[in-house]
Amino acid sequence: MKRTTLSLIAAVTALAAVTGFAAVSAPDAPGDTPARAAATLPVERTSLVCPAPSSSDLAETTYTAFTPATEGTGDKGTAQLLPATGDSADKPAKSVLTPKEPAAPVGTDRSGADAPPLAGTAEGRLAPGWAVQQTTEVAAGVGRGLQGLGCVAPDTDFWFPGAATDAGRTDYVHLVNPDDSAAVVDIELYGKDGALESEVGSDITVKALTSEPVLLSTLTDEELTDLTVHVNVRSGRVGAAVQALDEKRGGDWLTASADPADSLVMPGIPEDATAVRLIAYSTGGSDADLKLRLASPSGSITPVGNETVHVKAGMTTAVDLGDITKGEPGSLVLTPSGTAVPVVAALQVVRGKGDDQETAYIPAGRSVDTRATAVGNTEKGTGLALTAPSATTEVKVTASAGTEGGEAASETFTIKAGTTQKIELPVPSGLKGTYALTVEPTGDGGPLYASRTLTTDMDGVPAFTVQTLPDDRGRVSVPEAEQDLSVLQDRVLHD
Repeated sequence: MKRTTLSLIAAVTALAAVTGFAAVSAPDAPGDTPARAAATLPVERTSLVCPAPSSSDLAETTYTAFTPATEGTGDKGTAQLLPATGDSADKPAKSVLTPKEPAAPVGTDRSGADAPPLAGTAEGRLAPGWAVQQTTEVAAGVGRGLQGLGCVAPDTDFWFPGAATDAGRTDYVHLVNPDDSAAVVDIELYGKDGALESEVGSDITVKALTSEPVLLSTLTDEELTDLTVHVNVRSGRVGAAVQALDEKRGGDWLTASADPADSLVMPGIPEDATAVRLIAYSTGGSDADLKLRLASPSGSITPVGNETVHVKAGMTTAVDLGDITKGEPGSLVLTPSGTAVPVVAALQVVRGKGDDQETAYIPAGRSVDTRATAVGNTEKGTGLALTAPSATTEVKVTASAGTEGGEAASETFTIKAGTTQKIELPVPSGLKGTYALTVEPTGDGGPLYASRTLTTDMDGVPAFTVQTLPDDRGRVSVPEAEQDLSVLQDRVLHD
């Protein structure tokens, strides 16, 4: 085998290690032909993990999995979700969900507190864009309401602004290890006055193919309303998410903020939000001064009284924005007002009033560059918000067939610069069961951000959950084998 081919394979291996998300196959080396431009190929392996959904006996959880159709994948592929309970090889676990083909969502239900954490892998034609959703209804008790999570890719670094350890909150960091060897994790906490000392947050071992839920209040004696959690994996990789539960205002899953950046978008604040709270943390070692803008259906608005926010280095900053949307859907856009400093951020969003309140979270999202998917949608109670913060863009939205029947439907929308649009969704004809929504920018417009909201009424409580929709990274640029390894490494790290 030629040295260039070996280099390509090594770099492809690095892709899986760096992203924790997907792998591609190296093309055959065609000899001594001149170097050619990179090819865009479908990924051939994708990993996802889902934490245990609830410890409540009153929980009802629905799992849904879906892979959009992708050209160039061939006709073979497998996908399965296995319990991450450390089962031995002589006791093989049974897959909770086993999709058979692209463009066909599958689902299943679990009742009570015995639903396990899951680790799954999709390969071949089922790998590009594979998405899994777990949605849980909890009828009563701490965290009652609707809790939703788009199952996450394993990685080595996660930031969670928006957690808490104050009275009435029960927040867990769930760490799921999908691999055959143990992972070692540090959990760092940052409050309004800076880093919190916590010896027990270091050197947390997550055994192979298991999950480790860590109660945040066991890591510190301080009761804090606003907390930033940093999960740093020193060995191996994990999937991580925070389950933020409130005694009075329900709760939801808090997924990781987008990578630290000087500009962030939190898409899809519901139009009937009664309270919105911004939590931000500067990761760059310097104070950050940020402009706040609300991308509304009619354009970009500067919130009166909250034009800017100053985020001190190493300290968590929180700002109450009240009912910022004023009856219209919107997205919060943060940009630097001075020196660019990387930050992470999330929104805590409340619907309802008095005893009938419910909470959800909107972390800063990643842009949809090629395609994103939301699964587990219902005919009623599903909303899709699309945001174009800087330039007008066209978007194709496809509703798949249902888990139990129906035919797919598509429609194209134009999202004007500086706006957020809650679109009228295409619904599959003859829909039975739940369906998937796929979002694809179609033109040369600017960046697009998206989020999906599920809502339901639970005895007067306006229960809801919001999931931001990142790009699915279903395709990756792979140079020809003759090209220098440094070119591929650059693409691995930056694509």
